Amino acid sequence: MTLSYQVTGEINKSAVQVFQDSLKREVQLKAIVAELYREGFLGATIYDREYSSDTLHVLIATGTKFNWLALNTGNVDPVLLLKAGFDQRRFQNKPFQYEEVARLFDQLISQAENEGFPFASIKLDSIERVENDFSGVLKMDLGPKITFDTLKISGNSKTNRLYLARFLQILPGEPFSQKKVEQAVRQIKNLPYLRWSGEPEISFQNEEATLYLPINDRKINTLDGIIGFLPNEFEENRLLVTGQFDLGLFNVGGKGRNYQLNWQRLSQYSQNLRVSALEPMVLSSMIDVGASFFLLKEDTTFLNRDFRLDFGYRFKSDNYLKFFGRRQAGDLLATASFREVEALPPTADFRFNNYGVQYQLFKLDDIFLPRRGHYGELEFAIGNKVILENTGLPPSIYEGIDLRTMQFYIKGELMKHVYFNSNWGLMAKLSGGLMENKNLLVNDLYRLGGLRSIRGFNENFFFANNYVYFNVEPRFYFDTYSYFMIFVDGGKLNNSVQGLSTDYPYAAGLGFSLETGSGIFNFIYAMGGANGQDFALNLSKIHFGYTGRF
Repeated sequence: MTLSYQVTGEINKSAVQVFQDSLKREVQLKAIVAELYREGFLGATIYDREYSSDTLHVLIATGTKFNWLALNTGNVDPVLLLKAGFDQRRFQNKPFQYEEVARLFDQLISQAENEGFPFASIKLDSIERVENDFSGVLKMDLGPKITFDTLKISGNSKTNRLYLARFLQILPGEPFSQKKVEQAVRQIKNLPYLRWSGEPEISFQNEEATLYLPINDRKINTLDGIIGFLPNEFEENRLLVTGQFDLGLFNVGGKGRNYQLNWQRLSQYSQNLRVSALEPMVLSSMIDVGASFFLLKEDTTFLNRDFRLDFGYRFKSDNYLKFFGRRQAGDLLATASFREVEALPPTADFRFNNYGVQYQLFKLDDIFLPRRGHYGELEFAIGNKVILENTGLPPSIYEGIDLRTMQFYIKGELMKHVYFNSNWGLMAKLSGGLMENKNLLVNDLYRLGGLRSIRGFNENFFFANNYVYFNVEPRFYFDTYSYFMIFVDGGKLNNSVQGLSTDYPYAAGLGFSLETGSGIFNFIYAMGGANGQDFALNLSKIHFGYTGRF
């Protein structure tokens, strides 16, 4: 199909275009006329159409070009005009463009809706025409001023209404804002302990707006543990107690407080403990305060402690910013093997006080069990690191070493969920980190490997001062949140402290995740290969567990 058109009038041009079908040809013809309207030719018209075989010959007359003479602000508040981005010069001696006027109207109405006037309307008044020029005046009717009334929860959630109103910044007596209502929908999606049970509704009565939120509480509190009694290989006639315990309490008291405790002991000499707490909107502000403590005992080599204090602020519904202070400490547990060393060993006593910032971006359909969207996180910190002199080591090894140095690190993660249809989806993740200091130690390096990073290896199998790795996981959903999956992991790790060559670990496997009424059961079979481990069936790893939720 061919379109041959000629434009006559103040603009003279012609062209020939070829299309696959007549429908696309008609769409292009309408687009040509619309473009003339945008240029101020309000009388542009098609005055002749003639078909010849598969060719349409069209003549288009532009008509007279109309211009703006002036657009006066009328009774519109100057502050409102400023916030809407009104520029009067765009309506003086410029081509008359109706799309420009419509855009201005939309901006003014939207701004009014966010300042307590959801029923505002606007029109052009006192329109005058001088030959081919127009002038007009803006006339706005704001309607009644509406304020927010008490927030209502229409679902079964026991969340405190005052906490939720402060979190959403929808407080009684404040001007109605359509933007805040739209943000509230997105913000609640980012709260893992709440789930929408319907569509939110707004009721206007007596110049007050009541927002009804149909939300239900979600079972995400966790209580999970296992304990084992094994013969002690190092002490006769005694038992070795091993195990794991996980406790997570969310939205405690309906006020957004979160508490978590994780303990794990897999051998006699190694264990770790993590405790964290979050208190949202301290002193009725928008500042969240969080604290965490992490302890890691690595066999008989070293003991690490990590205390962190966070101050978080949600400056958009899906953007979260944290400022934090952190104190990391590492101590040697056994020094007998180092008494004859002549240089500082790769593991030593240190203290690292650092301060940093973390940025998080949430664009997920479900923060707890996402199926589409993306998530990003970036963290940077810098501070002073001090190496302590251990009395169990020769004093000479500390000579000539700058014991007080500056150290920094940066790490980030980007995760993408793609939802192709009701059965097929994909999760892809890219993670990386970098740590710099001239006196880096083994016991302050990143720890990688295991279920949450590179699968197919034991937990914390790798030490690295910089790393990058990816996870790709196609999923087949057989229920809303239950799926089978296969995966491929791979990355690049560097450990300059121990003088190891660059490592390129990789892994592959399969598994499934099954959501039940009271928890989630996970099973993953993985094989991994790296410099310190062959890619072999006899070294494969099986990760499985059931996490109860209440």
